[in-house]
Amino acid sequence: MLKSWDTNLVQSEKKTLVSFLTLYFIFTILLIAVLGVIYYNFQKDLMLQEKRLELATLANEQIIKLKSLHVNIENQREYPRHPQFESAIYDSAGKEIFATTKFLHVNLHEVVYLEDGKVYFIKEPESYYLGTKYLVMRIEAQKEWLTQVYNVLFIYGGVFFVFMMVFGYFLMKLFLKPMRDAIKLLDRFIKDTTHELNTPVSAILSNIEMIDIESLDEKLQKKIKRIDIGARTVSNLYQDLTYLMLSHKIVSKDEDVDLEELLKERVEYFSLFADSRKVELALNVQAKSHLYIDRKKIAKLIDNLLSNAIKYNKIRGKVTITLEKESILVEDSGRGVSKEMLGEIFKRYTRADNSVGGFGIGLSIVGMIAKEYSLKVSIDSKEHEWTKVVVKW
Repeated sequence: MLKSWDTNLVQSEKKTLVSFLTLYFIFTILLIAVLGVIYYNFQKDLMLQEKRLELATLANEQIIKLKSLHVNIENQREYPRHPQFESAIYDSAGKEIFATTKFLHVNLHEVVYLEDGKVYFIKEPESYYLGTKYLVMRIEAQKEWLTQVYNVLFIYGGVFFVFMMVFGYFLMKLFLKPMRDAIKLLDRFIKDTTHELNTPVSAILSNIEMIDIESLDEKLQKKIKRIDIGARTVSNLYQDLTYLMLSHKIVSKDEDVDLEELLKERVEYFSLFADSRKVELALNVQAKSHLYIDRKKIAKLIDNLLSNAIKYNKIRGKVTITLEKESILVEDSGRGVSKEMLGEIFKRYTRADNSVGGFGIGLSIVGMIAKEYSLKVSIDSKEHEWTKVVVKW
């Protein structure tokens, strides 16, 4: 395939690939996060069940000590303590009676739970020893448990993430293959068609130029003019397609271009096309201006702007071309472009109005030439009223 078209295809494919992988990346992260939460909660429940059995035995021992203290309260006034756990007792109203250390926001309705790295276990004694309705016991959760959980999540989560991204990449390439093949087929068709157009279009234009139109009757003149307009339209399309396919091979021959002279030439060239659509062409030269640029390329840029302005205009509309010292303004009274389309208008195959023929490549070429010579092209438009295109340098 030709380099310029293939490069454009690769860029388009990369953009699609990046968009898909971004969404796929977000989905994968969310999936890993959900699986991670499920795994964490599962491991936490296993750890709590193990601690529950351990603390249930210690709680029974503590209750026996509370019973002993309750019976011998006159002789024994020291609350039983244990090096393995911290404890507290609460009455039936949930009010703390005594605690070996500070307890905050204890959930007395749970049996066992984890909070701030500590395991809480709540036991209700059979009798209200010392007024106790709830015995709360607290121990430190083993750090090894949490470290192990994090290690598993990090290792397996990382492996799963890499697998999903690699799988997503090849999945996307698989989905893109039919589209890529179709675009290559279309490009090859356009290339072959363009090549075949050259000879007949050149022959038609050459023969029209040889005809003395003034010597013909009025009806025949109109027919010849229609043929001329059609041939010029096909010729412009041929030149656009040729530029797209061979732009990487075209060697720029920059020179000092008189823009007033060039604009007059291009306006005259499009006058027949404008007349056929009952569109008025007006050239307004505000200042003399020269530009050091390839004459054919700046002519191609102007041709596409004028062609669009005429093509998308209304019956008895007007196109005004204004030349200033450092800019060219092309303004038409046509159908306008929606705000949503303005941001996409320079992309290849983008058409603001599908009711008018064309491939949507004209402004794409304008953008390519403008980028090559650091020209600034801006478009402003109001739907159903007007469109203004400004080229600055």
